Amino acid sequence: MIDQLPPVRGRLTTGRPLSELTWLRVGGPAEVLFQPADLEDLQQFLAALPADVPVFPMGVGSNLIVRDGGLRGVVIRLGRGFNGTEIEGMRVTSGAAALDAQVAKRTAAAGVDLTFLRTIPGSIGGAVRMNAGCYGTYVADHLVEIKAVLRDGTLVTIPAADLRLEYRQSQLPEGAVVVEAVFEGVAGEPDELMARMEAQVKKRDETQPTKDRTAGSTFRNPAGFSSTGKADDTHDLKAWKVIDEAGMRGATRGGAQMSPMHSNFLVNTGEASAADLEGLGEEVRKRVFQHSGLQLQWEIMRVGDPLENEGG
Repeated sequence: MIDQLPPVRGRLTTGRPLSELTWLRVGGPAEVLFQPADLEDLQQFLAALPADVPVFPMGVGSNLIVRDGGLRGVVIRLGRGFNGTEIEGMRVTSGAAALDAQVAKRTAAAGVDLTFLRTIPGSIGGAVRMNAGCYGTYVADHLVEIKAVLRDGTLVTIPAADLRLEYRQSQLPEGAVVVEAVFEGVAGEPDELMARMEAQVKKRDETQPTKDRTAGSTFRNPAGFSSTGKADDTHDLKAWKVIDEAGMRGATRGGAQMSPMHSNFLVNTGEASAADLEGLGEEVRKRVFQHSGLQLQWEIMRVGDPLENEGG
């Protein structure tokens, strides 16, 4: 396939194991991995790529299970040419490959409050796609617009309203690659913002298995919103609570486990396959439905093909 692809200035790699690029450390190979040199390289590649070749934009793999059979087509992973952050007043422009935590820290140092990004794993492109949020604040609350390259190579600017951002979802055009996001922050004192983020990280580390191989929260909260972190926050329809009530905290399958520390975190304990992880997640969904009648929805994205001996 690689012989049929357009020439690039970036890097094209065949058969790259995606287990090396996901936080869960599972997944088969990408048929082709493309790491564009810059925006123009990405545009030219997509414009010349045959329309029937599937494209999958991938961030840092923080919220992703790639199945053991790998991904067909072209996986696009943005790198250094897409990770800058510029601050003008309260307006923040970040490349899609910029890490959420780094954007939060850099803007806080400049007196701009985007502190909700500090404990969100992953990069800005993924945060936009999932309308990521934490402690009651979401990307939708601060996003102004994005720039994206469409499947035909066209660069477009899309206002936040057109993305129809809802809890853990957006309406991006099929095959679009987010390359930049513009946020409107709120003024704050740098020292106060830094202290707030330190407290958030401390609280996260005390309650979540941050030292384990996870992909963040596994399922969306049935309540339809994130934890607020406030004293009056209720837990009745939190994913972890209904998982606990179904008796699935600490449940295992192969090398996969629902974390004993936080039961909405799916953990690769060492030698899990993607099939172990996804299979355990589906078992949790089944048990929760049997117990409470609630249909848990995956927050982790699952993509690619299973191995043939896993059922086709």
